[in-house]
Amino acid sequence: MEYKEINSRYSELAESSCCLSCGGAINYSEPLPGEVCVDLGSGRGTDVIRLAEKVGEEGFVYGIDISEGMIRKAVSTAERLGAKNVRFIQSPLEKLNLDDKVADLVISNCTINHAADKQVVWNEIFRILKKGGRFVVSDIYSSEPVPEEYRNDPVAVSECWAGSVTRTEYLEQLKNAGFTDIRIIEESKPYVKGKIMVSSWSIAGVRASCKCNC
Repeated sequence: MEYKEINSRYSELAESSCCLSCGGAINYSEPLPGEVCVDLGSGRGTDVIRLAEKVGEEGFVYGIDISEGMIRKAVSTAERLGAKNVRFIQSPLEKLNLDDKVADLVISNCTINHAADKQVVWNEIFRILKKGGRFVVSDIYSSEPVPEEYRNDPVAVSECWAGSVTRTEYLEQLKNAGFTDIRIIEESKPYVKGKIMVSSWSIAGVRASCKCNC
């Protein structure tokens, strides 16, 4: 989908009561007091607020979302709850509006599979993580390449599998980005979506060292 279509779709959903996320990356993330965290695809800001409570006043949490409507909703919620150590930024995942090596922890729930260039997204996650920083992501992978007929199908997109890649490709992208200590926290059995099988998982990794002269 084009940026304008994505922005419009999710801005409209910002005020609805529907569930917009899958997985529970935050439940495995173990944020520590004083850490800087980033939630990619932060939506209405629920997980950002939870992280902010965990890291405390000495920590900070950034929420990243492509939708203007979601950002507005999240800012409103944070203000209402008095969360001071948060900031919501409208940004595509492929070009995060954050400094290098700013984060201790990056989480995301079923958002990366929506990106057109997932390798670039993983490279960006590596870039913004401090040395020793980590990611915890819940997402979906496919058993085989997703047929083109589903790539822009509204139902497939809303179910977070239209843009999924295979398990092998997913792991290869993590390694290409430079992540080490990759571990699968949980992984479902394959289940049917359209004409293919997909699986849900939560996966973690570490930026243990730089890939090149840095």
